Amino acid sequence: MLTDKQVSKFQAIYRQRFGKEISREDALEKGARLVRLMKIVYQPISEQEFQDLQMRRAQKLNKT
Repeated sequence: MLTDKQVSKFQAIYRQRFGKEISREDALEKGARLVRLMKIVYQPISEQEFQDLQMRRAQKLNKT
């Protein structure tokens, strides 16, 4: 759940970025959705996963 201060900050950022006002309810919903999206998308990877990724990238570079 977002705090009142976070909702206000989200409203200010939204106003600055898109040039329009949104209600506290809309800001709360959009902000909560953004937080959920970031939790889903941003997940740290293990050292082994990182090494595997580096190997795949190196293999792609060597093919070109």
